[in-house]
Amino acid sequence: MLVLGRSQVEQVLDMDALIDGLGPAMVDLSEGRASVPDRVAAVVPERDGFLAAMPGYVPSAGVLMSKLVSLFPHNAGTPLPTHQALIAVFDPETGRPVALLDGTVITAARTAAASALSARLLAREDAAVLAVLGTGVQARTHARAMCRVRPIRQVRVAGRDAVRAGVVAEEMSAELGVEVVAAPHYASALDGADVVAAATHSVDPVVRREWLTPGVHIASVGFNQGGREVDDATVAEALVCVESRRAVLAPFPAGSNDLLFPIRDGVITREHIHAELGELLNGSRSGRDSADQITLYKSVGVAVQDAAAAGLVVAAARERGVGDEIRFA
Repeated sequence: MLVLGRSQVEQVLDMDALIDGLGPAMVDLSEGRASVPDRVAAVVPERDGFLAAMPGYVPSAGVLMSKLVSLFPHNAGTPLPTHQALIAVFDPETGRPVALLDGTVITAARTAAASALSARLLAREDAAVLAVLGTGVQARTHARAMCRVRPIRQVRVAGRDAVRAGVVAEEMSAELGVEVVAAPHYASALDGADVVAAATHSVDPVVRREWLTPGVHIASVGFNQGGREVDDATVAEALVCVESRRAVLAPFPAGSNDLLFPIRDGVITREHIHAELGELLNGSRSGRDSADQITLYKSVGVAVQDAAAAGLVVAAARERGVGDEIRFA
């Protein structure tokens, strides 16, 4: 069995290949070929945390795997990430375990890659200003991924902590080779932005309709069991796309309050969800229909994304001789 640690996964993970590789997996999901059971979780209430299990089978990738992922929000600002994960990969022909790999890097990368895929499908072709809301791992991965699919010339970083926003901006400026600035608050970061990557643990919306410019594309990946990232007015006006209707409308630990709350309150109905990413890709649903239309991709994370990423990582590791082989049985 191949074992890959975090640094080894980072060594072989290719963001461009991942963005492209997610497409067939999302089509498999929307067309009913992928097997993705509902997420389950064991809750640790005294830490506001949980451990979730996410199994999945993606025929187009030939990958059968399961991810165990923990979300412990109080890790924010410490050396430990809020999301930590392991992925076990099995042979889909025999069920034999074939690989065990760090899933923390994959979770961060596939989440940002899916947001970038949504921007490729929904953002205006000339989108040049990116607002990144949040200062954690996902802020960094989203900045990297979004710059691969649109001609981003300026990145604005905003968060609850202005010092941390400044640190992220400085890091990303050196890495991306574009102008990256720290915005004093969310509203200023959003003013005039063409693309928004929201990755916070906020209870109260950090994306508000009055702060948005016509034609903006929003990718929202943040999660808080007691709140949401996007306000009712934005959801009601936007063309809304998701990974999976079933997943986004499911109860905790899978669903999204960003959509469940406005449905509960009668602001929208379930039919307001326009499309899944796979439906945009296979042409069964249309995308943006005007330059001024606001588009919203709300992500909850689905196992087909982890499967596609794990398949790419394992294949690249074997090709390059990275990782350790151990005898499992």
